[in-house]
Amino acid sequence: MPVIFFDVGATLADARVEPDGSLTLRPRPRVMAVLDALRDVRTGIISDPGPGAGAAARAADALRTAFPGRFTDEALVHWGAKDGRGIFDRAVAGAGETTAGDCVFVGDDARERAFAREAGLRTAADPVFARAATENRPVHQAWIELPDGRDPAELTTAVDDTEAVVVRSVSDRLVLAMVTTRGAEALERAGFPVDLREPVDAGPTDDAERRASEKFISDLLARGEAVYEGEEPTPRTTHVVRSEDDGRLTVRRLRFR
Repeated sequence: MPVIFFDVGATLADARVEPDGSLTLRPRPRVMAVLDALRDVRTGIISDPGPGAGAAARAADALRTAFPGRFTDEALVHWGAKDGRGIFDRAVAGAGETTAGDCVFVGDDARERAFAREAGLRTAADPVFARAATENRPVHQAWIELPDGRDPAELTTAVDDTEAVVVRSVSDRLVLAMVTTRGAEALERAGFPVDLREPVDAGPTDDAERRASEKFISDLLARGEAVYEGEEPTPRTTHVVRSEDDGRLTVRRLRFR
C-alpha cells in the first residue's frame, strides 16, 4: 500500500513563530480537500523542524493542532534535515513492508525532491498532485491562456477544480502553471488553452505517461484542434502533432486562441 509523505512548511502549511516561541501552522489552500480525498492512503511527514532543542516537539504539537486526527501514525512522521537521501531512506524503512517505489514525497523544494528520488521515492511538487504521483502520472509545466471575454476568477475556479496549480501570472492573459494531462484536458474543456511543456520532475517515460500523453493528443485531434506536422492548419487549429523518429507523438502549441 502506498505511503505519501508530505513536507510541512510551504507545502502543507504556512508556519509562524509566535512571541512565546510556539509554532502555528496555517493549512495552505486546497490542502484539506486533498487530504480528505486521500483518506484511503497512508500519509506521513518528512520535514525539517528547524534548529534548537525542542524544535521537533514544537513542530509535532503545531501539526496536531492544525491537522487534528491526521498524521497519527508516529512511524510515518520523520523530523529532520532533508540535506541528503538519509531521511528518506529512514522513512521508507519505517513504513513496514512498503517499498521506496510505493512511496511519494510531496514538497515544494526541487533539491529535496531530487534527494527523495535518489532514495527511490516518487515525488510531487504540490499536494494537489499527490494522487497523480501514486499513479505514476506526470506533472508538466504549462502555459495557460485567459481568452478574451473570460474573467481571471473563472480561470481560478477551473484550476481549483482539477489537477493544476498556478505558479505565477506572467500577464493579465497568461499564467505559468503546473498541470497533469488530466488537468490540461479539464482546462481545455473549460475553454482555457493549455500549452504543455517539460515535466516538473523529469524522469524516465513509462507506460502510464505515454498513454496519458497519447490520450491528450488524441483528444486534441478528435476536437479538430490539432493537425499533423505538414498538414494545413484550420482556423480551429491550436496544436501541431509531430511523429518522432522513435515513434512517439509530440505536440507543440501553434498559437493561442
